[in-house]
Amino acid sequence: MKVTEHITKAKGKTLFSFELIPPQKGRSIQELYDNIDPLMEFNPPFIDVTTSREEFIYIDRDGLLDKKLTRMRPGTVGICASIKHKYNVDTIPHVLCGGFTKEETEYLLVDCHYLGIDNVMALRGDAMKEEKYFNPTDGGHCYASELVEQIVNMNKGQFLHEVIESDNQSNFCVGVAGYPEKHMEAPSLDSDLRWLKNKVDAGADYVVTQMFFDNKKYFDFVEKAKTAGINVPIIPGIKPVAVKRHLQLLPQVFKLDIPDELVRAVEQCKTNKEVREVGIEFAIQQSKELMDYGVPVLHYYSMGKSDNIKRIASEVF
Repeated sequence: MKVTEHITKAKGKTLFSFELIPPQKGRSIQELYDNIDPLMEFNPPFIDVTTSREEFIYIDRDGLLDKKLTRMRPGTVGICASIKHKYNVDTIPHVLCGGFTKEETEYLLVDCHYLGIDNVMALRGDAMKEEKYFNPTDGGHCYASELVEQIVNMNKGQFLHEVIESDNQSNFCVGVAGYPEKHMEAPSLDSDLRWLKNKVDAGADYVVTQMFFDNKKYFDFVEKAKTAGINVPIIPGIKPVAVKRHLQLLPQVFKLDIPDELVRAVEQCKTNKEVREVGIEFAIQQSKELMDYGVPVLHYYSMGKSDNIKRIASEVF
């Protein structure tokens, strides 16, 4: 079932969903199951699975470093199929521009269609670790709006090199990212909203926001998006602070603000266990306020850990 259909079926009730990352190569998928199991009591209608782009590693060969390109966390589509089969829940693979050619994207989408996956998240992706700015892959897309357009065209039977009339065409529901505090590369929030409008005009069906900690920024973002003509569901993304290092790491990596109330509470903690408790309590209050506002879904960035998400969901749902 499509994300938009789940939202419509809920009739105004706020749904629960979460996002996880694939395990590193060589690790068991059972680790994912162990973290998914405690969250299934909250009946998530869908689960997101991230995709990692390629990165360089260096292999020592007799004293000489050999530079190799690899993916440390492959298997997104396989994990989606496995979770869908095990839990009978819709799964949403993240599809990136960075690291994939248009042909590779088409093959991935065909696999998703055959597996009965109805939703995909279309993202540009980040720059490689060794690059300061995002550079498109040779033969790949530059922008998420172009990726959305490819997915929508495939839904119409328009593949890269041919048009195929069929009774078995794909019908993907397409999600895209939104940034309540603007994308780090955008010169202004209004400019960033124009890029978001491009993605929606290209055929995106819903938006999931980057994590934020100030609900007012989400509320203002939603209102500005509506004014800009963006009339698809905007799902808030929530990440509970878990370690003291998040005070520096999250603003640095995601270019977001953390409210001083939360900063002071974390700074007073002596251990990361205490920080985790502060993060849980803050996320509970944040979630309740968002639910009162009437958000369609509360989407949690679990990153493979479920104990804090379960504590939050137990108080909210």
